[in-house]
Amino acid sequence: MSSPDPQSSDSPSTIDSETLGTDNPGEASRLPERNGEEGAEEGDEEEVEEEGECGFCLFMKGGGCRDEFVAWELCVQDAEKNEEDVVDKCFDATAALRKCMEAHSDYYEPILRAEKAAEEEVAKELEEEGKKLGANS
Repeated sequence: MSSPDPQSSDSPSTIDSETLGTDNPGEASRLPERNGEEGAEEGDEEEVEEEGECGFCLFMKGGGCRDEFVAWELCVQDAEKNEEDVVDKCFDATAALRKCMEAHSDYYEPILRAEKAAEEEVAKELEEEGKKLGANS
């Protein structure tokens, strides 16, 4: 399983000068993402970091398993960078995340439900494949 690309086409880093209301394209790249906003405080650094993230990542970090998700995400990134097997390397991080999500199932229920449906679909496909192989013998 790989981590989604944190940069998407609508991320703040891809906003052009027209979107920002300036006629100077070079000015757009110099504009701060949040530092210049009124009311921005030092505690807002976390929000700045998350602005370019995918919706799934923001959702996962919005619940009670933020720390477990961040640990899992870092493990996956490290495994991919080092060309290691993600499943083997991140088994413990994945197990900790899943256990946490089940403990906070009220929030993570949509993800748990989708995961269960995917598992059932894979089991069904494997069963059908087994039947085909048995019929061809």
